[in-house]
Amino acid sequence: MSITLSTKHNIAIEVCSYSLESCIAAEKAGANRIELCASPFEGGTTPSAGLMKSAKENVNIQVHVMIRPRGGDFCYTDQEIGIMKADIEIAKQIGCDGIVLGILHPDGQINTGQIKELASLAHPMEVTVHRAFDMSSDPFEALEAIIDCGCTRILTSALQNKVTEGKELLREIVKKADGRIQIMAGSGVNSRNAQDLLETGVDALHLTGKSTRDSVMTYRREGIAMGGLSEVPEYEIAYADVEKIRKVVEIVQPVNS
Repeated sequence: MSITLSTKHNIAIEVCSYSLESCIAAEKAGANRIELCASPFEGGTTPSAGLMKSAKENVNIQVHVMIRPRGGDFCYTDQEIGIMKADIEIAKQIGCDGIVLGILHPDGQINTGQIKELASLAHPMEVTVHRAFDMSSDPFEALEAIIDCGCTRILTSALQNKVTEGKELLREIVKKADGRIQIMAGSGVNSRNAQDLLETGVDALHLTGKSTRDSVMTYRREGIAMGGLSEVPEYEIAYADVEKIRKVVEIVQPVNS
């Protein structure tokens, strides 16, 4: 099947990475960019300065840092905005290439004032607005607001848990963006659906390429879970799988040639 793209840009592959191991795997697989995060079971929060520094020292592809002080909603207090500012300064000092953030008003509209303030602080780093976009009250109003903030791109699942469930809306978002901002598809991206997603005209694909392996722990205490969440596996280690990412890269390569 031929792929018709509305963008003149090469399609980028971004890998959401929660460890140095995953950063290295992303580069080895041929990804263009890393979204560096902590706390996968909260949807990603700001990684430690140590992980930021280690990522920049060990990979040559772009490292974009999640700036999110906690899990939960995307409406932040002044104290939390202060933390985000401090984290941006750290990412900038370390030499990271971009930041990833999203801020909403209580009514679900994009908080352009706070995003502009943080984007200005981050300059010249790139700024991606994450899936707070998907939690906004109107995607097309949010699109225009984010463009007005001068951000580089939007990560979206087209308002669905899995982006493949919202392909028609994704296509509409790309059309409305009209090259004024990059649109990156994320949530559930893999080698089985990458080509279909490319046909919407997106500028980038975002994935984890996740696999898991068993912990090396031989002693395992039963009946206790850190954080009190029994559904979070204590003895299972998640990592970015080189082969899973590479398969997506190979689908994108002919489009970029």
